[in-house]
This record gives sequence, structure tokens and C-alpha cells, in this order.
Amino acid sequence: MIKKITAIFALVLAGLFIAPVAANAFYAPDGSVTVSGTVTPGGTSTVAFTGGSFQPGETVSFTLTGESASGATLAAVETKSLEKTASGTGAVNLNVTLPSNASGTYTVAAVGLTSGTPGSATLTVTAAGAGGSGDNDNDLADTGFGAPAFVVWGAAGAVALGAALIAVLVMVRRQRASLAA
Repeated sequence: MIKKITAIFALVLAGLFIAPVAANAFYAPDGSVTVSGTVTPGGTSTVAFTGGSFQPGETVSFTLTGESASGATLAAVETKSLEKTASGTGAVNLNVTLPSNASGTYTVAAVGLTSGTPGSATLTVTAAGAGGSGDNDNDLADTGFGAPAFVVWGAAGAVALGAALIAVLVMVRRQRASLAA
């Protein structure tokens, strides 16, 4: 019986450390994406993914999402989606021209069609001629839990170890009780 519980405990403990590995697929790092240009209604911005973001020569699919996105152009193409080929270093640039009635936030999502590597950039429209980004009382509140992953997994491991300890103590108590009877 103890061997079975030890084996189950070992499998649970191994699962706690193996599961995060599968969840850590490759993504284009946030630092490899830059946005330059004018992010205003009717303005053109360049979204640049630096070398190593995608495989060399890979076809990358781009999608623009946001209010009135169908009125935007992606590198002079009148649709919301576009495919481009990455350079020999895996870099790719995209020119985004927003519609004249653009407002709010737009997301440019990129996916390497061979590697499946995703990346994204956010374009927040500022009014033409506006100075800074200033606070906006209509913004949504920042929500969520910003703890590093190792803290979350450490806590989950502590809970699993506690549960295993309780199970072992209950079994020992039962065995002692059955021996005493």
C-alpha cells in the first residue's frame, strides 16, 4: 500500500514540474516587436518584428483587429489580413494605415505559418495633434494577478505536498489502529 501511494505521489510531483514545460511554447518576445510612426486616425505606423522572431524566409500571416479595422490598410492591401515573407534573419515589417475614423486600440497579430510562432503588437490611437497620452477616465481597470510563474507553481507544489503529507499521516494512523486491534 505504501508503495502505491509513494508511486502516486511521485507521479503527481513529476506532473507539477512537467506540465509547465509543455505550456512554455515559443512566442516572439515582447522586446522583439517595435511600433514606430503616427498612431493617429489616418496615420501610418510600422510594426517591426526583429530578427529571430520567425524562421528565416517563413511566411507570416498578419491580422488587424479593432474598431473600423475593415477601413484600415495593411501595406496598401484593402483587407484585414495579409501574408508577408520574413527576411533571412526572421525579421518582418508591416506598414499599418489606420482609417480616418480610427479610435481605441488595434491589435496586430502575427503567426508564422511554418513554425506556428505567434507575436502581437498593440496600437493605441491618439487624437491627431494630441500631446501626451494623459489619463483617460474611461479606461478599464487593471485586473489580474501579476505574480511570477515560479510563485504560482511553488504555491501549487506546496499544496500538493501538504495533501500528500495528510494522506500519508491518515494511512499511518489507520495502519496503527489496525495493528492495535
